[in-house]
Amino acid sequence: MRRVAVTELRRADDTPLSRAFPALNEEQLFFCYLAGVPMLGVFAQWLAWRLRLPSILLLLLFGILLGQLFTNPDELLARLVDDPGSESIGPKVLFPLVSLSVAVILFEGGLSLRLSELRAAGRGVLRLVTFGALASWLLTTLFAVFFLDGLDLRLAFLLGAVLVVTGPTVVAPLLRHIRPIRRVASIVKWEGIVIDPIGAVLAVLVVEEIITHGDEFSLLGMLTLFLKTALMGGTIGFVVANLLVQLVKRFWLPDYLHGVAFLAASLGSFAFSNLLLEESGLVTVTVLGILLANQKSIPIHHVIQFKEHLGVFLISCLFIVLGSRLDPRVFLELGWGGVGFLAALILVVRPLAVFLSTIGSGLEFREKLFFSWLAPRGIVAAAVMSVFALKIASMAHGEFGDHAVPGMAELAEQSRQLVPATFLVIVGTVAVYGLTAGPLAKWLKLSDTDPQGVLLVGAAAWVRQFGLVLQEEGVQVMLIDTNYANVAAAKMSGMRAECISVLSEHVREEIDLSGIGKLLAMTPNNEVNAMAVSEFSHIFGRVNAYQLPLWDAAAGRRTSVGEHLQGRLLFHESLHYDELDDRLANGWQLKKTRLSDEFTLDEFFQRYGESATILFTIDSTQRLAIATVAVPLAPQAGQTIIALVEGEGSATRKPGKEN
Repeated sequence: MRRVAVTELRRADDTPLSRAFPALNEEQLFFCYLAGVPMLGVFAQWLAWRLRLPSILLLLLFGILLGQLFTNPDELLARLVDDPGSESIGPKVLFPLVSLSVAVILFEGGLSLRLSELRAAGRGVLRLVTFGALASWLLTTLFAVFFLDGLDLRLAFLLGAVLVVTGPTVVAPLLRHIRPIRRVASIVKWEGIVIDPIGAVLAVLVVEEIITHGDEFSLLGMLTLFLKTALMGGTIGFVVANLLVQLVKRFWLPDYLHGVAFLAASLGSFAFSNLLLEESGLVTVTVLGILLANQKSIPIHHVIQFKEHLGVFLISCLFIVLGSRLDPRVFLELGWGGVGFLAALILVVRPLAVFLSTIGSGLEFREKLFFSWLAPRGIVAAAVMSVFALKIASMAHGEFGDHAVPGMAELAEQSRQLVPATFLVIVGTVAVYGLTAGPLAKWLKLSDTDPQGVLLVGAAAWVRQFGLVLQEEGVQVMLIDTNYANVAAAKMSGMRAECISVLSEHVREEIDLSGIGKLLAMTPNNEVNAMAVSEFSHIFGRVNAYQLPLWDAAAGRRTSVGEHLQGRLLFHESLHYDELDDRLANGWQLKKTRLSDEFTLDEFFQRYGESATILFTIDSTQRLAIATVAVPLAPQAGQTIIALVEGEGSATRKPGKEN
C-alpha cells in the first residue's frame, strides 16, 4: 500500500480560512502565513508560561492547527511558483532555511556549554554520547525492522541514526520548565547539544554507504568518513572562533556589530563546512559555540543574550512551521506498528541505553532513572530525515549516475515511511516527556519547578536576621558577601553562605543555585545592587530580581543608578540600607505572624501601629511573596506575614497566632 508523504496535504484553497477569505491571492495568503507563524509561536510560549506547561507541546499543537485550519507552506510555495502539483518545491525551499535555523540554535546551545560543568558531569556525558548513542542506534534499528511493516534494514539503520538525536530545540524548553539540579541539568544540556551533530553524521554515513555500496556496509568506510567529518567541523570551528576573538580583542569590530557578526560567522561557517563535507556544519557550529563560551580573552555575555533571544524565536517559528506541514492522517498509515515502535523507544530503547552506558559512571540511580525518561526528539530529527528521505526517493530516478543500488525502487517506496515515523516519534516523545518528566524530576527530588529560595547579596548583621527569619519559615536561603567575617557569622547561624563577589563568574558556574528562585540585592552600594540585578535577571527573570531602594533617590536624575538599571525596589521607598540598619540596631524587630479569621490584618496594625511595614508573606503552599515599592502586599487569612515593627513595648499585645 502506498504511504502518504508528509507534504501531501490538502490545497490551500480547500481550508476553512481560505474559503472564508476567497479574495486573498497566493501572495497575500503567504504573507499572512509568514506573519502568523511568529505571532502564534510567541503566543504559544506565553500561554505555556502562564499555564506552567512545556512550551513545545503548545508549539506543536498550534502548528498542526495552523496547517489544518489555514494551509501548509509546501502548498503555498508550490502555488507561488505556479506549480500546484509539485511536492518538492516546499522542502527544497524550507529545509535550507530550517538547516540554517538549526545551526543558529546549535551555536547558541554551544555558547551555553561550560567546560567547568564537565568536572561533575563529564563522565556521564561522555558515556551517553558514545556508548549510549551506539546502543540507542542499534536498538532503534532493531525495533524499526520489527514494527514498521518489514522496513529494509538499510532504512532502519538510517532511521535509528536520525532518532539518536534529541537537541536543544526540545531539551532547552524542557529544562526551563523542569529546572533540575545543576549536575542533572548539565548532563542533559551537554548530551542534547553534542548528540545532534553525532546523529546527523551517523545518518550521512548510512546514506553514503547506501549510495556507494548498496546493501553491503563498509565499517571501515563509515569510520573514516566519521573521523573526516569530526576533523573538518572541529578545524573550521577552531579557526572561526579564533578569528572572531581577534576581531573583538583588537577592536576591529564595533560593539554594535558583535551580535550580528557572530551570527553571520556561525551561518557562514556552517554553510562552508557543509559544502566541503555534508552535515559537518553541525559539528562546526557546536565547536564554535563551545570554544567562544570557554575562552577568557573577550567578554561575550551580550552576544549570548542576543543569541538566547534569537534561539527562542527560532524554536517557536520552527515548531510552528514543521507542525503546520504535518497532517495527522499520516500516522494512521503507520498503524499499530507505529504505536509499538514509539512505545519501544520510550519504554525499552532509552532506559536500556542509559543504564547500560552509565555503568560505573558514578551517577545515582535516581539520576539514571530521570535520564531514562528524557529523550524528546525535535527539529534536527525532522529536518535531517526529511532531507534524506527525499534524497533516497530521488535515487530511484537515476540522479546518482552510475551508482547501481540493489532494490532501489523498493527502497525508495519504503522510504515513504521514514518521515511519518520520525514525526510520530517527535510528537509522541514531546507529549510523553513534556507532560511527565517534570513531575518525575520533582518526585525524584531532582528539581524544583517553582523555586522559592532567595539569594541574599550581602551578609551584614541585619541582612542575616532577614535570612534567619525566612529560613525558619522553610524558605531556602543563601548569602553572598565579600566580607569574610559576615560570611563566617552567617555560617555559624546555620545558613548557607559564600565569601565571593556576586559579580564573579564562579557564582554562575560553580555554585549550585537549585531551589533558589529570587535575588535580593541588599548591600550598602547602590551600584553593586544594580549590577547584581542585571547579572541575575536572565537566570531568575526580572520579576524575581530585587534590590534595596537607593539612599540617594531624592537626587532625582542625578541619582547614582539610572532607573533603567534598577531592579524591583524592595519594601518601601524609605527603607534603604542605612534606614534598615539603624532601625534593627535600635530596637525594631522582624515579627512573624499568622493571620486568621480571628486575628486579621487590621488587628495586626492595631497591635503594632501604622509604622509596621509588611515585608514578606508566605502562604500555606510555602510560596513567598515580597513587598515592593510599586506593589505593596495585601495579606490574607491563612498567610504568615513577616513585618518590621517597633520594639515589644510599642503596642498592647492581643491574642493571636504569632512566633
